[in-house]
Amino acid sequence: GVTEQEQEEEQEEEESGEDADDGRHLVRIFAKRIQWSVQNHAYWSQVVEELLGDLLCVFQELLSNSLYPVLQPAIGVGSAFEGWSPHEDDAVYHVLIPLKPPRGHAFHLELGTAAEMPVKGSCVRVELECTCMSEHLVENMLCFLHHPEEKLKRNQGPSLLSTLCTGPYLDVQKTARWFQNLVRIAWVVVPQSCHYNMKVLPSHRSCKLQLTSASRRSLFVEMIFGVQQGDSDIFVTSQSTEAIFTPSTMWPESYAVAELKFFKHVARHAPRDTFHLKCLQVCTRILVGTSFSDYILKTVVMHLLNTLPLSSWRTSEFLMRLQDIMEYLCGCLEDKCLNHFFFGNENVPEEIILPPAFQTAEPLNLFHRLAQDPHAHTKALHEFNEL
Repeated sequence: GVTEQEQEEEQEEEESGEDADDGRHLVRIFAKRIQWSVQNHAYWSQVVEELLGDLLCVFQELLSNSLYPVLQPAIGVGSAFEGWSPHEDDAVYHVLIPLKPPRGHAFHLELGTAAEMPVKGSCVRVELECTCMSEHLVENMLCFLHHPEEKLKRNQGPSLLSTLCTGPYLDVQKTARWFQNLVRIAWVVVPQSCHYNMKVLPSHRSCKLQLTSASRRSLFVEMIFGVQQGDSDIFVTSQSTEAIFTPSTMWPESYAVAELKFFKHVARHAPRDTFHLKCLQVCTRILVGTSFSDYILKTVVMHLLNTLPLSSWRTSEFLMRLQDIMEYLCGCLEDKCLNHFFFGNENVPEEIILPPAFQTAEPLNLFHRLAQDPHAHTKALHEFNEL
């Protein structure tokens, strides 16, 4: 239905007639179009969160006495959960499932060389821990380190090293297959099974679901798995990389949770009519079909949100902020340098918890390829000027 605000805006347009300011009229067109999209994504984000909450309850029942990873509450990440989306109707709702080690096991992150920032070749090493002192606390729990192998085989299931690992490392593909089967089992008892037809789509490093309603409306959800770095907002995850081949024991570093917390931080401190998400959405739509990724635009907007007063992102300044975003991107292209938001940035909000290495790291240039390849730089500048 039409809101009171929309009625007032339409009345203003009628009263002002042909003399209506073109800029304000353009803002209204964008606002109405994008507001519907944002509300639509907010609704489906809530549907996904409820589904994951119900699935987790079933998982906890199924895995209560198992020696598989302990599944933590799901975290919705990515644009749809941040409050914007570069796509209108074909969004994929990304969800991170944090994993904790089962009893008798420990996860140790191997983050590659200290000089490699960001860390690309992360692995999750699984080690068995002595449980002799806690056996009386956990019924029928035998220590993998200090009980005979025959007794363990007779009375206790295999350790995680024997089920989801390759060598001593947690295997992404084995974890994905295990989780996909778990979802198939759990689906039949969650309330959503009455309203949607669920299909598990092929994926080696995640669990992708297609939910189809009776009206043939499809909802796509991708669940990735992650292990937290200490108590920080940085995870190593099962997400795919741009590399042609990613080993099954490799868990790339992800900043998605920290980015989500940044946008929540902005939402808490910004005026109610702040337009930053709509600016981001418009710019990503403008750049569709170019070599500039959504992540590049998102990084630009994050930097601007962290430097410009949040009060300057009101509806009345929408066009100026759009211009600021494009000028910032243009300056970065000319300088061949766009710094990653979290590396070596002293102005990251305090509530976002980063590993110590991030705070002392040198800034990470997302345009390093342009700095190394003059042809790519010339092509990017030409592409930007063509917009």
